[in-house]
Amino acid sequence: MAKEKKARAPKPPGRIKQMVQVYQQTKRHDRNLTLWLLVCFLGPLLLSLLAAYVFNNNVFGWIVWPITGILLGVLIAMIVLGRRAESVAYRQLEGQPGAVGAVINGALRRSWRGSEVPVAMNRHKDAVYRVVGRGGAVLLVEGSPQRAKQLVTREETQLRRALSGVPVTTLHVGVEEDQVPLHRLSRTLVKLKPALNKREVQAVFNRLSSMKSDPVGIPKGMDPYRARAGRPR
Repeated sequence: MAKEKKARAPKPPGRIKQMVQVYQQTKRHDRNLTLWLLVCFLGPLLLSLLAAYVFNNNVFGWIVWPITGILLGVLIAMIVLGRRAESVAYRQLEGQPGAVGAVINGALRRSWRGSEVPVAMNRHKDAVYRVVGRGGAVLLVEGSPQRAKQLVTREETQLRRALSGVPVTTLHVGVEEDQVPLHRLSRTLVKLKPALNKREVQAVFNRLSSMKSDPVGIPKGMDPYRARAGRPR
């Protein structure tokens, strides 16, 4: 029976089928997608034909250069498809509750750690998320800055008491002038000035995770900056 169930289980779509699905879904919200992909594919191909005509007046050159152009065109088209699909996904998430959590769950660099579950939320669904990385501890605020002000103040106070010496940064995510757009969140975090090494990031993350059981008091765990004592010179 187990073998029969395993045999009946649907196979995951292949790479080409996945790309076709991404193209179809993105095209619904991006009318210029097909034009951009054609330009990205045909541009390198035409340049390769021109290079074959100028530099190689033989059969070998007319074979190698077009193949190179086709491969390069496919690669560029795939990169552009991925970028525009990501842009469409961000536009759909922008302004929705939980959008920051979705970015934390799927788009943060490996050097940053956090949870898609907010550490604080009010009745208006304004939420505060917490991530840790090379730039220290960062609070990500989703929703109205005015309504979330009390939540942010409380979380900042807790972090500074629990993580003495660790930089604490607050970023408001949104479309206003003084906010970080959702699609730039990951890049903004990466640009923060490095303050922790890999081992310290893990220590700080573990300590903040322990704050879930005691959200008001100071967690009694290892001091994250003790990790500096063993740092190799």
